[in-house]
Amino acid sequence: MSCDAQQDELPILYRDPWIVAVHKPSGLLVHRSEIDRHETRFAVQLLRDQIGQRVWPAHRLDRGTSGALIFALDPVTAGALGKQFEAQQVRKRYLAVVRGHPPASGSIDHALARKHDARDWRDPRSTAEAPQAAVTDFRTLATVELPFQVDRYPTSRYALVALEPHTGRQHQIRRHLKHIAHPIIGDATYGKGRHNRMFAERLGSNRLLLACTHLSVTHPHSGASVSIDAPLAPEFADLLAQLGWSPG
Repeated sequence: MSCDAQQDELPILYRDPWIVAVHKPSGLLVHRSEIDRHETRFAVQLLRDQIGQRVWPAHRLDRGTSGALIFALDPVTAGALGKQFEAQQVRKRYLAVVRGHPPASGSIDHALARKHDARDWRDPRSTAEAPQAAVTDFRTLATVELPFQVDRYPTSRYALVALEPHTGRQHQIRRHLKHIAHPIIGDATYGKGRHNRMFAERLGSNRLLLACTHLSVTHPHSGASVSIDAPLAPEFADLLAQLGWSPG
């Protein structure tokens, strides 16, 4: 096997005859998208070539988010898993590095308007859609104050936060953290450019610091609970070590 082929392999976290879960790296699209028409590498394509059979993604992860991603190995299983995600029956946990020091714990209950992809057709005569209910629980795991002036203060504060979204709105975690004024570091859309640049220049971090670390689904065929844990990507874990935090 060539070095290039090995680099394209996605770490498999779980596999049985119906389901396969992988660790998606930051920067990889799940499937073809209008986000980048010129992109030629997608998780669907890479995994299909890696295991030698078709795969169907059961859910999405944003391009910049790393972590656990579940695929079905047949259309029937894909439909059953998709319904669990749509019905908010899947338990999901994430880790993020955010600006500022949030409260020790809390729940963000803030409705979000649907964001349409460029490929989505919309009737120009349709009225604006009402925001959809969205809830995310969070817990602050660690904090740090760095001796770097980014805004008007001589130091800058950051935190490591564990998150559990109870709904699945597009960009929910990223939008919710922006809503409470603690945006994720590396988020070019909802974050703060000055802080993102500081992490890139001083700490060598150029990615969105958000990772899906755990998924729990009900197996569509056996009915058993399937728990999938994803370790942090090496560059994410290295960044936490620089800040004096342990991924555990």
